[in-house]
Amino acid sequence: MEEVAVQIRRVRQNEHPVSLPRYMTEGSAGMDLFADLQADLVLAPLERALVPTGVAIALPPGFEAQIRPRSGLALNHGLTLVNSPGTIDSDYRGEIQLIMINLGREPALIRPMDRVAQMVLQRVCRARWQEVPELPSSQRQQGGFGHTDAAGGQKAESRIQDSGARIQNLEARIQDTKFKNQNTETRKPKPENQDD
Repeated sequence: MEEVAVQIRRVRQNEHPVSLPRYMTEGSAGMDLFADLQADLVLAPLERALVPTGVAIALPPGFEAQIRPRSGLALNHGLTLVNSPGTIDSDYRGEIQLIMINLGREPALIRPMDRVAQMVLQRVCRARWQEVPELPSSQRQQGGFGHTDAAGGQKAESRIQDSGARIQNLEARIQDTKFKNQNTETRKPKPENQDD
């Protein structure tokens, strides 16, 4: 397996320094990140917070680091990342911090030094745009919304058409109601003068 040298520094020199990110098994694609907290952090349901990891890195050019949730935290506690995967660019030198959210029904506890996310190193390439008047054709063309599942694609297309038809029907009913109201106003009988 390819290895890449990456410079790293601890942001804070505490009495108990945070652990550096590390692979937990021989075959792990991602290394675990640890919470560099001074005290326990409790997230209420749907509450989010910025969790520091205590480390900053300098990636080689041509690499990014993807920050991903830990499946165990998501399954057992509803803890995940708001922006997933997050991206650490090769020219970023600040502390890696995690926007965590509790999607569970109960408060979730994050303790100092808890493993809270994973970091995966990836090679990247940069795009050089070539603007053209037309794109080359493909079998897929503009198909989307589950189009590769024939039944799903047909259902999605059918729902779109049904929605369009319902909107047109509703607009027609609104116009009809307006027309009827206008006619009712013009046809209202004028009150007759009553002789004493």
